[in-house]
Amino acid sequence: MGGGYRAYSEYKDSGVEWLGEVPNHWDVVQIKHLSSVKRGASPRPIDDSKYFNDDGEYAWTRIADVTSSDVYLTKASQRLSDLGSSLSVKLEPGSLFLSIAGSVGKPCITGMKACIHDGFVYFPELKIPNKFLFYVFAGEQAYKGLGKFGTQLNLNTDTVGGIKIGFPENLELEKIVNFLNHETAKIDTLIEKQQQLIKLLKEKRQAVISHAVTKGLNPDAPMKNSGVEWLGEVPEQWDLPKLIHKTTNIGDGLHSTPKYQDGAGYYFVNGNNLMDGKIEIGLTAKEVSREEFEKHYVHLDRYSVLLSINGTIGNVALYGDEPIILGKSAAYMNCAYGLLPKYLIFYLMSSNLKHYYGLEVTGTTIYNLSLNSIRQMKVCVPPENEQDEIAKFCLNQKQKYEMLMNKANSVIHLMNERRTALISAAVTGKIDVRNWQPPEQTQTNKEDVV
Repeated sequence: MGGGYRAYSEYKDSGVEWLGEVPNHWDVVQIKHLSSVKRGASPRPIDDSKYFNDDGEYAWTRIADVTSSDVYLTKASQRLSDLGSSLSVKLEPGSLFLSIAGSVGKPCITGMKACIHDGFVYFPELKIPNKFLFYVFAGEQAYKGLGKFGTQLNLNTDTVGGIKIGFPENLELEKIVNFLNHETAKIDTLIEKQQQLIKLLKEKRQAVISHAVTKGLNPDAPMKNSGVEWLGEVPEQWDLPKLIHKTTNIGDGLHSTPKYQDGAGYYFVNGNNLMDGKIEIGLTAKEVSREEFEKHYVHLDRYSVLLSINGTIGNVALYGDEPIILGKSAAYMNCAYGLLPKYLIFYLMSSNLKHYYGLEVTGTTIYNLSLNSIRQMKVCVPPENEQDEIAKFCLNQKQKYEMLMNKANSVIHLMNERRTALISAAVTGKIDVRNWQPPEQTQTNKEDVV
């Protein structure tokens, strides 16, 4: 690969597809000859308060806690009681484990005392530094052609133990680990900066839209006190009715499960299908028969706006004549004369409304926003021509910030590819880093020579 890295002078065929040729002096062995591979405990603790407490010594590790190859477990949402930890496998800080369910093949080194269940495997007697094996997994090549079950990668103790890796003597191995620690840290810093940029862009986009739909586009417009804490001052000429008075109907969808029928062309849509102003049917919306569609259909038209009101609160979409019936987590608002749907949708996306949702939701683990809260919600209503201008402005701003965020995401994608390729090249011996020195040490050596 590029970047000024040199290859070794001599190579040999490893006989392993993912390794290819390895340096002539490297060994090639199966992981099971470097350590036994053991699975986390089963049964896993169930969701019962007796298994958890705030003072537990060991963290309860979920598949969701290991979502990418650069995760080090340093915190957890739950702690296991003595009873709970006795049902699982206990790992001390610095232990390596690997996910074999959910996000399959993701390595993790825990920085805390943790318990793992049978969705993970671990390596209790590893004869090489576990960070090297971590990088082998993080390089994402060791699984090529391995353990496929349909389209899903299927790993277990045997398939993981059977993976062949190449590795040199300890001093060279440590050099590879140090090199990757340093170089991936630099890449991670750049990725973090792009992620911070995306966060700032999202905040700026939110602020711009929120200001437009609650303060207007004219900075010199006279203002009045709205009398609503979460709105503050609004332009003097704007109306402030309750939403129920600017709509012909507000309701939600079916509170039961419809009869599904594949290939019918009619869809059952819930709040999770409302994405970025559009109804996303995709793979998550199930199909229903024409009879079921006609039975549960509610009137929606080009004046209809949809809002998620259960679970995730506040996702919005404009109705675009899709052949759908709604579930209970999707509310609909049919705008009356004087309220433009394209304006309302941005109003519902504003920070002010998110604050209102927070005041009104009920539930602790699953949030719910009632239809009455939607009906009683105060809505800023400028004259129609001003609504049109604000909606066009917000759409333009939304597109501008999305373009900038897409660029940042592209940079992150490229850097992640670079990171993975660098790791893979180092752990398979495609680059020779034996003479590599960290910049600080290189500078010290130059000064010593002088």
